[in-house]
Amino acid sequence: MRPDRDAWAMGMAIITAQRRTCVRRAVGCVLLNFRGHVLATGYNGVASGQPHCSEGCPCSGAFSPSGTNLDGCNAIHAEQNALLQCTNVWEIHTAYTTTAPCITCCKLLLNTSCQRIVYLEDYVQPESKTLWLSAGREWSKLEFPSVFGEIVHASH
Repeated sequence: MRPDRDAWAMGMAIITAQRRTCVRRAVGCVLLNFRGHVLATGYNGVASGQPHCSEGCPCSGAFSPSGTNLDGCNAIHAEQNALLQCTNVWEIHTAYTTTAPCITCCKLLLNTSCQRIVYLEDYVQPESKTLWLSAGREWSKLEFPSVFGEIVHASH
């Protein structure tokens, strides 16, 4: 059985999330153009050259409750890392994220041509959805099909 585009792209986001170096949450992001081609991927982790949190986190945000102390965490969000890898943000049509974007990532995606955010897991900042929808763009929670089996989320 062939998965549809949303299931296929979300499967890539799930696999990408497994590369994370942050102990707080595993998030993956895949950016596609309007034809469904992959433009970039990203996962949450510390900046290049910094010690990985998974190897003994030196930051104050590692064990803070979800949605709090974001600036205390040394990790760069999956969406931010994907945007940094994207050679042309004006080609982005859809962002697939394993967790709904925070308000900061939502603002960054609004400054691209991205029209859709598709995600699996809700996040504790509902104002992201309000902001996105106020711009007339699509916000969709994906009920993940059984094509890829059970989903495992690592979050604190």
